[in-house]
Amino acid sequence: MTNKSMAIVAYITIIGWVISYLEYKKRADKSALVNYHLGQSLGLIILSFVLGIVISVLVAVVPSLYFISLAVTLISLILLLLGIVTANNEAIKPLPVVGKLFEGKFDFTK
Repeated sequence: MTNKSMAIVAYITIIGWVISYLEYKKRADKSALVNYHLGQSLGLIILSFVLGIVISVLVAVVPSLYFISLAVTLISLILLLLGIVTANNEAIKPLPVVGKLFEGKFDFTK
């Protein structure tokens, strides 16, 4: 698997992230591109999961706020697609709005 494809697959669900991570750990030459996108995608997955739980609790209390869960799902999907496009272009750029939060938080080179 190439570095570019590992960076792209990292954004495709948690299973894709695990596949990319395991393939990355097997390699002797650690790519900065894959390391960066593994961190960005893991941060996005964690953020989406936490927001999903918070919004589920909020919607359980106030059912009329269901549209918020739709908006968060749509925003997560858009960020996921932007991450895939960035990885496809082999660029090391953070995701819009939330990407700076994840920079430097996850290091997979060890």
